Amino acid sequence: MNIIMDLVTNRILVATVAAWFVAQFLKVLFDTIKNGFSVERLTGSGGMPSSHSATVCALSTAAGIQYGLDSFQFAICAILAIIVMYDALGVRRETGIQAKVLNEMIALFQDMDQELSTDEKLKELVGHTPLQVLMGAILGIVIAFAVTNLYH
Repeated sequence: MNIIMDLVTNRILVATVAAWFVAQFLKVLFDTIKNGFSVERLTGSGGMPSSHSATVCALSTAAGIQYGLDSFQFAICAILAIIVMYDALGVRRETGIQAKVLNEMIALFQDMDQELSTDEKLKELVGHTPLQVLMGAILGIVIAFAVTNLYH
């Protein structure tokens, strides 16, 4: 029983999980309004807001609040957040752009009755735009402040 209490009273963990959950919920909501409901959006990457950014920013913010901005805990979390957000904007976003181009090429070849090795479209929504990352980061920071204030 102490393990469960330790987990639910860990304000850093609660803030981080809450930020991820809220971001995923908003992502599904926004995508459903725009494109209709898709089960894949429940756990899929990409979209508005970035749940990766929300998660790591909530983690960093909560660690900074609890341990101070001069702590090694905050430093580790902040570096992790920078890496995750850079990856979402860079490598993962480029992968999505390349997937879109390849899907267009596949469709073109299929229209020409050419045999291809794939029957499924490549996943295009894997990275984030700068706005999606920014909104995720802001969401994570706000949730971390809200959760840590609840624990005082």
